[in-house]
Amino acid sequence: MENFSLIRRLSQFGTLMQTRFCGREAGRDQFGNVYYRSRKTPKGVREKRWVMYAGEPEASKVPPEWHIWLHHTIDAPLPESSPFHKPWQKPYKPNATGTNEAYFPPGHVLAGGKRARTTGDYQAWTPDES
Repeated sequence: MENFSLIRRLSQFGTLMQTRFCGREAGRDQFGNVYYRSRKTPKGVREKRWVMYAGEPEASKVPPEWHIWLHHTIDAPLPESSPFHKPWQKPYKPNATGTNEAYFPPGHVLAGGKRARTTGDYQAWTPDES
């Protein structure tokens, strides 16, 4: 069950109203997030850009091509045909910390607690040695 917070609900309502009356959809990403820009921008003022998250608001759900658009680094999100997309790049994944998908290195208690023994090329330093 989701925690109920009146302040949070009012904040979300305000953002929804701002989006409905002042926003124009700029696009969507593979996670279902919807990106908006302001309908009217006064001369000499930078346009406002924002995202409405699909599900729980989590900034790491914003892929790089949309992140640079949100921060006014580029005027439009990078298309798939962009030279900045390389065939060797892995697909973007949001931060999985705190979820079942989180990474635990070998030897971590939550990953079984067993790590490989050292190979013998390591010798511990002790303070009494010169």
